[in-house]
Amino acid sequence: MYAPYIFSSLTRIAPLDALPFTAEALPRARWATGDYVVCEIDPHPSGYKHVELTTGRMMPVMRGDLVVGAFGKRRATLEATGTWEKVGDDGVMHVLTGSGLFGLRTSKSPFASKLIHLKYRGHVLLDGQKATMSQFVPDVPDRAFTTPVVLMVGTSMSAGKTTAARVIVRQLKNMGLTVLGAKLAGAGRLRDIQSMADAGADRIFDFVDVGLPSTVHPAGEYQMLLRRLLSMMAGVEADVAVVEIGSSPLEPYNGDVAIEAIRENIRCTVLCANDPYAVYGVMNAFKMYPSFVTGPATNTRAGVELIEKLCGVRALNLLKPESLDELNYILHQELNNFLTAPVA
Repeated sequence: MYAPYIFSSLTRIAPLDALPFTAEALPRARWATGDYVVCEIDPHPSGYKHVELTTGRMMPVMRGDLVVGAFGKRRATLEATGTWEKVGDDGVMHVLTGSGLFGLRTSKSPFASKLIHLKYRGHVLLDGQKATMSQFVPDVPDRAFTTPVVLMVGTSMSAGKTTAARVIVRQLKNMGLTVLGAKLAGAGRLRDIQSMADAGADRIFDFVDVGLPSTVHPAGEYQMLLRRLLSMMAGVEADVAVVEIGSSPLEPYNGDVAIEAIRENIRCTVLCANDPYAVYGVMNAFKMYPSFVTGPATNTRAGVELIEKLCGVRALNLLKPESLDELNYILHQELNNFLTAPVA
C-alpha cells in the first residue's frame, strides 16, 4: 500500500504511521525542539539523498517526497551546524542528520556532503494538537542505575567510538555476559546503537527514547531527561553496559553532564581519537586517565608510539585481530571486581 509520508528514525518512539494525523502550519511562537513536522524535499541541489527510516535502513529520497522528522539542533565540528530556531518565514531548512533532524544549516564543512533542502509543510497534529517527541516517552519509576560501565569517549566526532563499541560488545558477549548498549549524548542516529545490537548487545537505548532529537539542549532539562533514561536502563538486568558519549565531552552536547551522572559506574574508559595530540588535550581537560586509547590515531605504529610516549597510556588498534587478546585482558582486569559472576 502506498504511504504518503516517509517516517524518519526520530519518529521510531511514536507510532505515527498507524495514527490518523494532519499536517498544518503553525505560527512560529508554537515551534519547539522535538516537534514532529512534515517537510517536502525541495528542488534545490542536494548531495546527501538518503533518510534513515525507523528500521535503521537508509532510503533514497527525491524532490516532492514528504518526510516526517523533528525540530532540533546540531553542532557537529567536522560536518555541519544548524537549528530550527534560524528557519525563516520562507520555511526553508535542511536535513541536519539522516535521522530526520530538521533545522536551518548555519555552517558546513567544505569537505562534508551537501545537505538535503526542505520546505516546511506543517506540524503533525493529532486530534488538533501538535505531536511532540516527549508525548511518546513512557513513564518509568525512578531507579538507581548501578550497572558497571565501559565508557566510550571521543576527542571529536568520527573518532571511532561506534566501531570500538561494536568490537567491545562482541568481546563481552564472547565472555558470556549480558550486555546493555547505550548512547547518552550526541545527535540522534539509530545506526549508532543498532551497531551495538548487531554485535550482540541484549538491549539498546539512547536519548531519543526520552524525547530528545539531539542533546544540544539546556543542561538542566537534559539532566532530568538523562535521569529518566538511566532509570529505563536500570530496569534491564545486565552484567555490563557499553555507553557511548557522542562527539567529545568538550562539545555542547552535554557529554560532560552525562559522564558525571554515571561516574560511579565507570569501570573502564576507552578514549577514541583521530590525533595523538587530541588525546593529551582531553586527558588534561578532564583529568581523565583512560584504560586505553583507540581510533584512527592508532592506525599506524607511529601513532601508537606517540600516544604512549606523550600520554603514558596504552594504545590499541581494535581493527587488528592481534589487539583482541590485550583488549580482553584489559576488560577482565577492569571488570572482574564488579561483576556478580566474574568472567573467566
